[in-house]
Amino acid sequence: MAVNNGLTVSKLNSRLAPGRYHDGRGTGLNVLVKKSGAKFWVQRYTVRGKRHDLGLGGYPNVSLADARQKALQNKQILQDGGDPKLVKQIPNTIPTFAAAIDAFLLFKLDEFSNDKHKAQWRATLEQYANPVIGNLALDQIKTDHVLSVLQPIWALKTETATRLRGRIESILSWAQVKGYRSGPNPAVWHGNLSELLPKPSALKNKRHHPALAVRDAQRWWHELKARDGTGAEALRFLSLSLNRSGEVRAMTWDEIQIYDVVETTKRQYSGVWTIPSHKMKAKREHRVPLTLPMVEIINRQHRGDPSDIVFKAARGGMLSDMTLSALMKRMHEKHFSAGSGFIDTKSKRPAVPHGLRSTFRDWVAENEQSREAAELQLAHQFGSAVEHAYYRSDLLDQRARLLDNWFNFLERK
Repeated sequence: MAVNNGLTVSKLNSRLAPGRYHDGRGTGLNVLVKKSGAKFWVQRYTVRGKRHDLGLGGYPNVSLADARQKALQNKQILQDGGDPKLVKQIPNTIPTFAAAIDAFLLFKLDEFSNDKHKAQWRATLEQYANPVIGNLALDQIKTDHVLSVLQPIWALKTETATRLRGRIESILSWAQVKGYRSGPNPAVWHGNLSELLPKPSALKNKRHHPALAVRDAQRWWHELKARDGTGAEALRFLSLSLNRSGEVRAMTWDEIQIYDVVETTKRQYSGVWTIPSHKMKAKREHRVPLTLPMVEIINRQHRGDPSDIVFKAARGGMLSDMTLSALMKRMHEKHFSAGSGFIDTKSKRPAVPHGLRSTFRDWVAENEQSREAAELQLAHQFGSAVEHAYYRSDLLDQRARLLDNWFNFLERK
């Protein structure tokens, strides 16, 4: 049982019975007396509802005055929101936030299979965070500093800002585990920044990928058909399959199975493209029915080794994302001066390849086509887990009919 009569040097030098003795000064300082007679300083404190005992050394190596001074310093750390046990572990040199980005990304980037995501992680931190907190030591960064990073873009670039906040939180969490800082993470959303910034869902300025208007789709398609080159072929295939640009550009010959005439007569489609999970955004394997127009595009490409890219760049390898985007931009600019460019009706920005998926969904809704088949074709999750598992196992014929209808619409048939 602990005794709370205060401590003095004479008391500490006397023969004390085994037990815990309080110093009685409100710092949680105790001296713990073992059965052997050895005496050890222990400070008891509570952080987030959990009680801790922190050793401060043995008596008399650590005097009563020194133990009280350490306990008082630790109490100040607690009042500042820190944890004395973690502060003891802090290295002598605290890196800056900018330096921490490099150290953190050494292992973090291995999680990403998409080179674009790797570049975005570093780019957002260096563009928006470093100018404000890059030169600050990790243990100096407070909530006000994080706010200074986020507030200028929170309403203007909400999606970018929310991702940036999460990336800052991850780096500061890593810093805490490494012992570079203690206390609450100033970039945490719930119960922290959520009280200082509007909810992202309440901000209606999220910028979607500019989509081609359904009424312009046929005119755009016939303009695309007049274009030559591998980039145009890849964009035509993307327009008919409605896959993401990266999936189409990374397609290899060994992912494609094209049926012979006998097999084709048994189905609504002429082949299947099986996209492996590591190439999909949802990290699940995705099967795409290949309609006859899609197979015709594939057959026009130079077939190489099974692992070769189908839509190969002029210098070999995969086409860049800019190849398809630049083609759509040129198509828009050709007609823009005459007042008939290809723009998104809401944002008034030129349509981009990814926006074709939205154009397709609008066409599906306007023409009462199968929503389930459309969502599956777009590799979107919908409904309950059981419902989604059921639909994923089938509907290739229905999806192929939907793609045929879409092709006939583009062709004005």
